[in-house]
Amino acid sequence: MGKLTRRARATADYLFFVGAGEWPVAVSALGVVLGAVTILPSAFGVAVSVIALLLGLLTLVRDIRLLRKRWAGYEFTAIVAPFPIADTPPPHAYPDAQYLAVPSRGTALVSDAIDASLTETAFSVTVAEDPYRLPAKLKATAPHVLPLRARGRLLFNGPIVGMRGEPLPVAGARPAPIVLHRARFFDAMCSNELASLRITNSADGHEYDLRNEELTDSSGALRTLAASTLADLVGVSTIAFTSDGLLVVVRQSARNSASGLLLAPSGSGSLEPRDLLTPQGGTRRTLHTAVCAGMERELCEEAAVRPDEISGTRLTGFARWLERGAKPEFFGVTRLSVDSTELTSRRTKGAERLYSSGVTFLEIDLAALGQELTDGVPVAEANALPSRLRDDSSLPLLLCLRSAALRFSTRS
Repeated sequence: MGKLTRRARATADYLFFVGAGEWPVAVSALGVVLGAVTILPSAFGVAVSVIALLLGLLTLVRDIRLLRKRWAGYEFTAIVAPFPIADTPPPHAYPDAQYLAVPSRGTALVSDAIDASLTETAFSVTVAEDPYRLPAKLKATAPHVLPLRARGRLLFNGPIVGMRGEPLPVAGARPAPIVLHRARFFDAMCSNELASLRITNSADGHEYDLRNEELTDSSGALRTLAASTLADLVGVSTIAFTSDGLLVVVRQSARNSASGLLLAPSGSGSLEPRDLLTPQGGTRRTLHTAVCAGMERELCEEAAVRPDEISGTRLTGFARWLERGAKPEFFGVTRLSVDSTELTSRRTKGAERLYSSGVTFLEIDLAALGQELTDGVPVAEANALPSRLRDDSSLPLLLCLRSAALRFSTRS
């Protein structure tokens, strides 16, 4: 896909997403066009068609002015202060949950008990019949939010999967299926991604802060995913190790909408509807198989790994990324049958070349990292991490390393 084609697709996605809620303007524009092209040859017909054209044009001008006034009714300011974790307790249902704040990278809600349950429990999944729909108050901000988020980047409205429910430990009982829902990338941009913005209504001065309005319940605690109104796209990230024992990390380009220019996991992105299907066209029934399929797909796309070079992927952890609307994130570890020398010679293809600047290989001792974490050392300060990882890792990469190291130390 050439640059011009990608830009045209991104623009078309934006216009269609916004236009779906502004169809009266489109109808007025169509009336003007039809009036212009159906002028009859007779004098009477010409007069009638011209009048119709003028009336349609006046209606279109009025609609556009009203539309511009409505779109201009919002002011956006970035929230740079850390997420107010001191004022936002974790959900009461999350066992032994804690906030993990990494300066300049972000804040995550983690639970070692939930991570352990992922390796011990087979959580089933079900897909909701109806796709996710943005609440009206969030969709109204879309014309401003999408260009603001793009900032020169190309954003595509691709299909994603959101999540309702949590993989909580259940003692002596079979856990209820976790509900997934179909959504689009712009749904997430206009819901979860508003957590870093303060929106002010120019008409009455009312301030809308999604962190207070949508992320907390009546007691002030963080809402569970089951009670959320946001798209809550499922993040999937895995760290891969080559056959010669090196960690594969991806260098993200400035075009990446999250954690640009930082080091990312070997494969990192969002769960997609195709990840819910088996290669034979069947439906994946468990959370583990669906999430691992998404991780491996992202790994192949971003690190130029072939599917037959993947020896296996283990699910190691779960978190919620607060600055991104407390969206769910899953982490894993993948073993490869290919060495670092072979991967170095490869290049990513297609659209991934926009977001990836290549791969880097690093040595890391997960056992030593796990010991430091068990002793209470924050992951971003651990001496077992190479300085490159301490300084340049994105939040998903740090969380991947943390969950993998803790699982490794537990097995030891």
